[in-house]
Amino acid sequence: MSAVLQPPSLTLVRNPHPQRKDWFDEPPARTTVEAERRHRKERLAVAFRLFARFGFDHGLAGHITARDPELTDHFWVNPFGLHFSQIKVSDLLLVNSQGEIVVGQGPLNRAAFAIHAALHEARPDIVAAAHTHSTYGKAWSALGRELDPLTQDGCAFYQDHALFDTFSGVVLETDEGFRIGKALGQRKAVILKNHGILTAGPSVESAAWWYIALDNACHTQLLAEAAGKPQPIPHDVAVLTHSQVGRPGGAEFSFKGFYDIIVREQPEVLQ
Repeated sequence: MSAVLQPPSLTLVRNPHPQRKDWFDEPPARTTVEAERRHRKERLAVAFRLFARFGFDHGLAGHITARDPELTDHFWVNPFGLHFSQIKVSDLLLVNSQGEIVVGQGPLNRAAFAIHAALHEARPDIVAAAHTHSTYGKAWSALGRELDPLTQDGCAFYQDHALFDTFSGVVLETDEGFRIGKALGQRKAVILKNHGILTAGPSVESAAWWYIALDNACHTQLLAEAAGKPQPIPHDVAVLTHSQVGRPGGAEFSFKGFYDIIVREQPEVLQ
C-alpha cells in the first residue's frame, strides 16, 4: 500500500511589526528637473500606447499634453499623424506658447496647440490634459448634457465636470481654447458638445486615467438609459463618494497598473 503524500508544511514569514496599510504610499519625489521631465515624458508616451489599447485612436484626432517642469509655458505633445500605438519618448514634441516646435521634428496638430496652450495658461495647476475622439465620449457629447451620478465610479466626476455647449468646427484658434478653459473652471473634466470629452489633472497619470474613467462613465450611462430609467445616487451620497474616489492619488495608482503592463510588453516605448 502506497504512502499518502502529505502537502509540504508552510513556513509563514511574518511581518516583525504588523500594521494596517489601507492606502498606497506617496510616490518618491523627483529631486531634479531632469528627473521630473523624464518622468512626465515616459508617462506621456505610455499614455498614448494605453489610449490606443482602449480604442481612443480615431484617425488624426487626439492629443495629450504634459507641461514641462522647467519651461512652464512649454508643453510636450504627440506629433501629428504618428499613431498612438507607435509613440516613443523620443517622438514627443516640446512646444512653446507661440506654437513653435522647440524640440522634435513635428508636424504639430494645430488643434492640440489651440486647446492645450489655452488650458495650460489658464490653469497653472494643470500638468497634463487629454482629449481624443473616443466613441462613447463623442456619443454622450451629442446629447449636450452633463453626466448623472449613476455609479460609484461615475461619482469621481460628480460636480467635477462641466459642459462646453458651443460647437463651431475644428478648434484652430486659442480664443476657443480659452472658452473651453473657462467652461472647465477648476474641475477635472469637460464635455465638449458634439465633439467629445477632455480631462485635466495635476499629473500625466491623473489626466490620462480620468479620461479612461470619463469615457467609461459615458458608456455606462448610455447603456443604462438604453435599458431603462436609471436611478441616480442621492446628492449627499454622491458628494461623499466623490471625496472618496475622485482624488488624484487614486487616479495615479490606477494608471500605474496599466503603465507597468505597457512597459513590460512594449519596452521600446521608453526609448
